[in-house]
Amino acid sequence: MRFLKNLFAEHCPKCNKVLETHRSNTLKAIVIKSCPDQHYQKEFHPAFETYIESDRVS
Repeated sequence: MRFLKNLFAEHCPKCNKVLETHRSNTLKAIVIKSCPDQHYQKEFHPAFETYIESDRVS
């Protein structure tokens, strides 16, 4: 069962840690996932139907 959980989790491309979702705006339905070490950030914008990926989150 643990294998299935890790299969669907998104990972940081640099350090391979699981991305955390802690800064999401639920009113706008924007989902922001980031690396715990601030290496990488991935945002989903449903209005644009696109992902925005960035390195070195500040």
